[in-house]
This record gives sequence, C-alpha cells and structure tokens, in this order.
Amino acid sequence: MFKRLLTHSLLGASAIGTALSLRTNDYDLNSVGVVRLMRSAVAVVDVALLYKQKLYYKDWDKSDPEYKAQKSKVHTLAAERLLELICTNKGVYIKVGQHIGALDYLLPKEFVQTMKILHSNAPQNPVDDLFKVIRQDLNTNPEDLFQHFEKEPLGTASLAQVHKAILKTGEIVAVKVQHPYVKGNSRVDMTTMEAAVKILALIFPDFKIQWLVDESKKNLPIELDFLNEGRNAEKVAAQFHKYQWLRVPKIYWNLSSPRVLVMEYLEGGQVNDLKYIQDNTIDPLTISNRLGQLYSEMIFNTGFVHSDPHPGNILVRKDPKFGVEIILLDHGLYANLTDKFRFNYSKLWLSILNVDRDSMRKYSENLGIKGNLYGLFACMVTGRPWETVVRGVNKVKYTKEEKDTLQNNTSLVLPHISDVLEQVDRQMLLILKTNDLIRGIESTLRTQNRMTAFWVMSKCCLHSSFTEEKRKRNTRTARLAIVLREKWEIFKLNIYYLYLGLINFGLVAAFRELL
Repeated sequence: MFKRLLTHSLLGASAIGTALSLRTNDYDLNSVGVVRLMRSAVAVVDVALLYKQKLYYKDWDKSDPEYKAQKSKVHTLAAERLLELICTNKGVYIKVGQHIGALDYLLPKEFVQTMKILHSNAPQNPVDDLFKVIRQDLNTNPEDLFQHFEKEPLGTASLAQVHKAILKTGEIVAVKVQHPYVKGNSRVDMTTMEAAVKILALIFPDFKIQWLVDESKKNLPIELDFLNEGRNAEKVAAQFHKYQWLRVPKIYWNLSSPRVLVMEYLEGGQVNDLKYIQDNTIDPLTISNRLGQLYSEMIFNTGFVHSDPHPGNILVRKDPKFGVEIILLDHGLYANLTDKFRFNYSKLWLSILNVDRDSMRKYSENLGIKGNLYGLFACMVTGRPWETVVRGVNKVKYTKEEKDTLQNNTSLVLPHISDVLEQVDRQMLLILKTNDLIRGIESTLRTQNRMTAFWVMSKCCLHSSFTEEKRKRNTRTARLAIVLREKWEIFKLNIYYLYLGLINFGLVAAFRELL
C-alpha cells in the first residue's frame, strides 16, 4: 500500500510540475521536461549511431586521407544534428552551443564552425511575445512607452533579443527583452542538458564536459537578472572611464526590470565584419590593440572581466576624435577574479613568456593543475602548440600550420584536456572562454602576430604580481622598493619589445605599434 501511495504521489507531483511548467510557458508543449529530455536523448543516440555506422564500422588506417575525409564528413553531420536540437530546445542549449563555438582547442573544427552561427543568428521570437514580457514586468503597455518599436531584432541571443526603438521622448534606445520561455524552462533545460551530457559521456568516455554544465548552472541565474547586467555595465564604464575610446550603453533604470533592459542605442559594425571595417577605413591593428589593452587590464588588474566577448557583443566605429571607438555590449556575465588567482595567473603568463618550465609547473599547480599536465595547460592558455611554447610564444609568428596542428591533434589529447578542465580553478574556465573568443576575433582581423599583444599583457602581468607583493609588505620602505623594481622591470620590457620590433618590423613599424 505504501508503495502504491508513493507511486501515485510521484505521478501526481510530475503531473503538477508539468502543468505548472506549461502554465508558466503559455501552454507550450516544448516546455515539458519529458518532451525536452526525450528529444535530447533521441538526438544523442542518433549521433552515436551515426558514428558507429559511418566511421567506426571498420578499422581504419588513421593516416589514410580517406579516413580523415570521412571523419570530417561525420563530424559535420553530427554537429548539424546537434545544432538542430539546440535550435529546437533553445534556452540554455543555445548558450552551451555558443560556448562550443568558442572551444577551438577542445573540439573538432567541424563542431566549432557549425556552432559559431549561434553567436549572431540564434532563433528569434515574434514581437508580440516580447510585448507580453514588457507588460508583465513594467506594468504598462509598450504602446505607451515607445513611439516606434522595430519588429526585426538588432540581434538575438540565447536568453534574449534586442530591438531598436524610439521612446515617447524621442530618444533612440536598444530594448533587450528576455525570451518568454527561458525563465520557466531554465530548470528543465539544465536537468535535460545534464542528462544528455552523461549519456554522451557513457558513449564517448573522452567526452567530459560536466564542468560546462556546472558552470552553466551557476551562471544562468545571474545572466537571467537584467538589473544585474545594468549594474555591471555601469561598473565597467566607471572602471575604464580613462579610455575615451570605450563606449558602454547608458541604462534607463526607470524602464528596466529583471527581464527588460532599456539602454542607449549605440551604432557600429561587428568587430569581425571585415567589409564594414574596410568600408569605414578602420585600422584592424588599432581594434586589436585596444581590445588587448582592455582585456589585459580586466584580467590582470581589475579582476572584473567581461566574459562573453563574442563578435556580436563588440562593435566598432570610426570616430574623428579617437580614431576607433570600441562599443562593449551584453554585460550579463562577468568573472570576479580573486587577488590570489590574478597573482598566480600573472606569474603563469610571465613564466610562459620567459620559457621558464619550472615556474610554469609551479603556477599551474597553484591554479589546480597536477603533474605534467602543466604543458598542455600552457598550450590551452596560449592557444599555441608546445613546440611554440618552448621556443617562446612572443618570438614565433602564428601560422595556419600551427592552427591545423592544434585542431588535428585534438582527438589525441582530448582525455587530457578534459582532465585539465576538471582540475583547474573554476575561475579559469571563464578566462579560457574569454581568451578563445578574443583570439577568434584577432584571427578574423588577421592581427594575431601584432607585437603589442604580449607587450601590453606583460606590463599588466608585472603590475598585478608586483601589486600583490606590495600588499604583503608592511613598511613604506619595502613598498617603495617594490615600486622601483616594477618600474625597472617595465623599462627593461619596453626596451626588449622595441628591440623585437626593430628586428621583425623595422624602425617605423616598431614605433607605430609601441606608440
């Protein structure tokens, strides 16, 4: 009798949960957990069968060009089927798909390239659905707020979409509205996503991305609060007010809520839109230098890091006064790095730049990496193969052959990459993602080999490590000694990079980059 009662209670709870989920999501069948879970399970099994029937049905010679061609074909088909699942389930699935689109060091290029479309072309909702959210959150009709609201979105992301509008006051604004189904589906999404990842891990033991699910579960509630995003925007604008070329949209607090964010409309082209950049005679080198400067200061000095710098969130435009303006959008997700983490990460980068293996191992261990995995970790941090790391990443130019080497060897080191991601300090996960996205932008702009990249970063690393040392000193004399040491090290650094510039680029080009 107790067993029957328990069974009926569970069935009743499931029915009530399903009914509540349907009600929250306007009775959309897509919101039912069982439906989403089954759809995910079918897709995962479908992908597994695809590999079994099209690739693993015989023993291949791994060096055979036919095998490589077939493997690439199967990867592409599998990626397309997963993309279909992501676009159908939406929500968190799109967020994870966007992350996959940035994992050049972890997944085959076919998966990465297929998922990159989600950075700017996520599925969108009709305006009427968004107006429902505005009415619910702001307790007013959109017609009373806006004299015009464009139906076509400026951009669509995993959690929201942004529309250009004109307020009754005549001000032009960007209106970010959360997808109506996201909040109601967030728990269902995370549960089904976790189940799908566990199924994939059983089929492919090397496929360990539980860390990605864990991070998504932690970050999702933060990203769903648009008021928090507004506060982040104001904070980063205040921190970097010295950079007059940086623009962060102003927030209209009286028209904002946890699901609606009204902000200043800033016009520009996506940072990876080469045609826009060429048509407006914008210097790609200046774009990369300013992005590098901004993110180096965020990571190594302030510790408050914009952690979603995909091309849709960074706009550029020509400015007669400052040359190039960088417009930073989407402030929903920031990493808050501790002083200890920034010190160890700074020291790790300095050891990589100095090709000091003992220090690489030491500071990798301080960040959670055990044993000889420090070498692989250094490759993941720099995005360069080990052969380049030991020769000096600031001395060897990045080439297409390097990129091909990294992607072709992914399958060989995948289990170890997964181990690194399981072990590493959790703060590092968002930094790895940020690094990859910035490198992707530099690759598109063809500015990977600019000399200033390591010069600016090295100065920020030195400042971070010396600041931590100074904090530990109790006397004014000891702190002054640290300050003088820092200035001396930066002076030597400037001379060194000027020398590198002279031998690699010539006098005029070297001064142009460094100044």
